[in-house]
Amino acid sequence: MKRLLDITAALIGLLLASPLLLPVMFLVWWQDRHSPFYIAPRVGRDERIFRMVKLRSMRIGADKSGVDSTSASDNRITPVGHFIRRYKLDEITQLWNVLRGDMSLVGPRPNVERETRLYTVVERELLSVRPGITDYASIVFADEGDILADQPDPDLAYNQLIRPWKSRLGLFYIRNASLALDLKLVALTALTILSRERALSAVARDLERRGAPAELIVIAGRQQPLVPHPPPGATTVVQSRDAVAT
Repeated sequence: MKRLLDITAALIGLLLASPLLLPVMFLVWWQDRHSPFYIAPRVGRDERIFRMVKLRSMRIGADKSGVDSTSASDNRITPVGHFIRRYKLDEITQLWNVLRGDMSLVGPRPNVERETRLYTVVERELLSVRPGITDYASIVFADEGDILADQPDPDLAYNQLIRPWKSRLGLFYIRNASLALDLKLVALTALTILSRERALSAVARDLERRGAPAELIVIAGRQQPLVPHPPPGATTVVQSRDAVAT
């Protein structure tokens, strides 16, 4: 049923989004005469590398900088790219990966290999399922670019502030996955566009109803500032962007 939902939603989504995607694709091409798509290698289920299709929001060659995490103020983002990122248009093209079976509509977000190599033993469970376009963490950290905007090292800040909770939310989803939860998370993702506060409150209530740890519920509400925290399976905060947490 999950795969049937994925295929149906991906087909309908691509058809409905095409009137918006096509002119934006033209604008991306027009600004520098390069492909409107960015093919991003990501780690999928069972650690298989797949080619994720994204609507390009950055300058050509931006991936050669060695920086994986992107802040809202990143100068690699093009003028059209800011519009794409604001409305998450770069994620709509990933419906093609859903059709191919590389991804699911709902599941932990796929990561680059450089980041998955840093996963703890506990975090590696995130690679046991198809990655998704959205999940709990996609809603809770929809403002990831803003969180990293003023950080001197966005990758280190990601590993200290976001990854610990993003991984925990992904693991909680895996252990509570169901078709009903998938439909709910899709609806809450749409609600995020209209009212992020209502979406966050709904996520926090859902986590509480399912017996999530209190600290995870608090983070989901995003009423408190994020502070460095160890990722799941570790006892120390990540101190280097290339270090495996212990």
